[in-house]
Amino acid sequence: MRLVKPSLVYLEPYRAALETGWSPRTTRPEAASEELQAISKDPNAFLGKLDDPEGRGDNIELPDGSFVKRLPSFRRWIWADGFCGSIELRWQQGTNALPPTCLGHIGYAVVPWRRREGLATAALGAILPEARQVGLTAVDLTADPGNTASIRVIEANGGQLVARRDKLAAHGDGQELLFRIDLPT
Repeated sequence: MRLVKPSLVYLEPYRAALETGWSPRTTRPEAASEELQAISKDPNAFLGKLDDPEGRGDNIELPDGSFVKRLPSFRRWIWADGFCGSIELRWQQGTNALPPTCLGHIGYAVVPWRRREGLATAALGAILPEARQVGLTAVDLTADPGNTASIRVIEANGGQLVARRDKLAAHGDGQELLFRIDLPT
């Protein structure tokens, strides 16, 4: 498994995954069709938006339809004998803190036909050094209490449960688990 920077070389397998209905945003399944439209319109512009370390891109739409300012972020594609999924790192400069509307520093999604291979665990482990490079000393991740696969991925990478809390209304009803992974210096 390796993380690759999204580029035209890897775009067709990514597009094919989106066409199956898979979404890189587990909280917004409609993101698949939005990304397909963006790729069709201008593939280079689409790829450019996936690497935004200054947070200059368009605002982010939350599941409830509201919008928030984009954070500095970048996405990498999970690659092992082909496209396997996506992982994204987001942060605020100079602090580990995130705005309350942000679910965590890292989000990931693996295509259904490549799940249960340890790819999410490996991808999360591979992106942690990059989180340290942008100045973070710890990363927060959230998971739904019933998402045992994601909980195992986080815990396998040193994640410790910090809190069980109600989701913000913008993200729907229910509870979420907040995990923290301390990053070595």
